[in-house]
Amino acid sequence: MAKKELSYEEAMTEVEEILGRIQREEISVERLATEVKRATELIAKCKQRLLKTEEEVAKITAE
Repeated sequence: MAKKELSYEEAMTEVEEILGRIQREEISVERLATEVKRATELIAKCKQRLLKTEEEVAKITAE
């Protein structure tokens, strides 16, 4: 079964949770790289979604 695409809000929540665990030093050194990689992927997806939305809004307002 295909993975469900996270919404912008879900992705941002996960990023915030990861950052919180890092700040509270709840992530082991062994797991840190994996968590940072996941956060980076989520941030990239959020940026893509924001750019897409910005383009859609610009198109709508230009009409």
